[in-house]
Amino acid sequence: MNKVASFITTAVLTLIFGFVMNYLCLPAWNIHSKGLPVFLVFVLLFAFFMLALTGSKPMYKKNRKRGTVVFATSFDAKTAAATGAGFVMIAIGVIAALWILAGFFSSRLFHATAYSKILQVTDGDVTDIPSADKTDAIALMDTASATKLGDREIGSLSELVSQYEIYSGDYTQVNIGNEPVKVAPLSYAGFFKWNNNKDKGIPGYVSVSPVNMDAEYISLKEGMVYVPSAYFSEDLERHIRFAYPTTIFGNVHFEVDEEGNPWYVASTYEYTIGLYGGKTVSGIILVNPMNGQMQKLPVSEVPAWVDVVYPGSLICSQYNDYAQLQRGYWNSVFGQNGCRKVTEYTSEDDDDEDAKPDYGYIAKDDDIWIYTGITSVNGDSSNIGFIVANERTGETKFIEASGADEFSAMNAAEGEVQEKRYQASFPSLITVGDVPTYIMVLKDKSGLVKMYACVNVSQYNIVATASNQDDCIAKYTALLQGKITAEQATGEGTPDAVTEDTSVVDTTNYESRTITVTKLQTMDVDGNTYLYIVDSEGNVYKARYVDVEDMLFVNVGDEITIETDGVNYRYHR
Repeated sequence: MNKVASFITTAVLTLIFGFVMNYLCLPAWNIHSKGLPVFLVFVLLFAFFMLALTGSKPMYKKNRKRGTVVFATSFDAKTAAATGAGFVMIAIGVIAALWILAGFFSSRLFHATAYSKILQVTDGDVTDIPSADKTDAIALMDTASATKLGDREIGSLSELVSQYEIYSGDYTQVNIGNEPVKVAPLSYAGFFKWNNNKDKGIPGYVSVSPVNMDAEYISLKEGMVYVPSAYFSEDLERHIRFAYPTTIFGNVHFEVDEEGNPWYVASTYEYTIGLYGGKTVSGIILVNPMNGQMQKLPVSEVPAWVDVVYPGSLICSQYNDYAQLQRGYWNSVFGQNGCRKVTEYTSEDDDDEDAKPDYGYIAKDDDIWIYTGITSVNGDSSNIGFIVANERTGETKFIEASGADEFSAMNAAEGEVQEKRYQASFPSLITVGDVPTYIMVLKDKSGLVKMYACVNVSQYNIVATASNQDDCIAKYTALLQGKITAEQATGEGTPDAVTEDTSVVDTTNYESRTITVTKLQTMDVDGNTYLYIVDSEGNVYKARYVDVEDMLFVNVGDEITIETDGVNYRYHR
């Protein structure tokens, strides 16, 4: 094949290949898109192989046994180079090198300070945490439980269950009428089910109440056509990409407005540090799944009913940058002075590479806020506080409240009913009389909610359990007041004292005692550091180190005055 024919053939086939790959892979045609260089390299590799093939030297070989002549090719580097294959390889190398260098020079190594300033964090207090008296704002159900309830609801509708399904990843935590709700659309159960039902679309969605623990199927007057489970031009991401070919978007999820109308929302992103660094949310793309109409809006114009604009995972990542990079990149790697991070879930093999942020949800002011504990980078199973972040506005607050992390609290709750072998869900955060408290559900092996548990954040040996949420909070309140014992707080019944005054007061009988210190000893207990002291009579007293910091000035042999109930103590100079 001559040189001109080789160029023409390669150009036509490469254009066809590029069109198909663009249709399938949907890259954003944006210089800040990390996927665009990868896409271009694959297309150029195809062009290289086509040029190499058309530049090959033909050969004819005779098959001695059959007496036939067969055609074969042999790669001829000189001929291939003449067709332009060498220039294509140079272009591939340049793109790959620029991609690597752009990523490297956009990294935290060179821009630690800029990364630390992306998320603005203000100081909050316990008033930013929902109170126990607002039980309609406490969303305890995790996605796994919501999925089971949703599947059960759809399973009762025989005309739907054979054609549609719900993926666990489709559930979105939203706020409707200032009440938390998990919503998920039906999905086509495969290509052939889509082909059979594409004319009428997806007929409805499931709404699950994480407070009432029930599910409801919502039927739509008009079916949803542009959905993630559709194919070809009706695929939701493809529909968005062809309308906005240069926009970088993600976090495509399902929401409903205050009237119950379904929408899909995609967050749009900008990169503010170099080419690929400093990922921030710039706005949203609203999609009407019935008719496919779209609207691109900046953050300042997002409707109030939209609940998730800033994904929780992005906020957690930005907070880690804020908390670890303020003193430079190398401090975050080696000295780690003052470095903190959000609570992370690690797989059973404890491989740090599998660690990922974990967070719960809070319904507040008709918005959905995420919350997660803040701990040291050493991962000592204790928190120094929490952050709460609004997923609609990105507003983030830090609340100082030391105590056990979420997973220690989950273990404490499971331990109170260990004979039942229930598993705790990731907790929510509430206050009971201004006392930060974890509240969670306990599930059996089948994933059904069986009990509720309240665990004190600062002292997670204070645990109350009950078969319903109100009784659990009441038991916990009475336990804080000293009206019931720890055994009553985790028993099956509800003591009469629980139904009385629910204001939290400190009724523990502490008395003043003057002692001579004969020994000081610190000890880590389940992630909390305790300072034990022994007096001249051999009595042992304990307190969390963070609560008795004035003991730093006490030495063995000193005579001090403490307040004690015989086991625990308080001390102030």
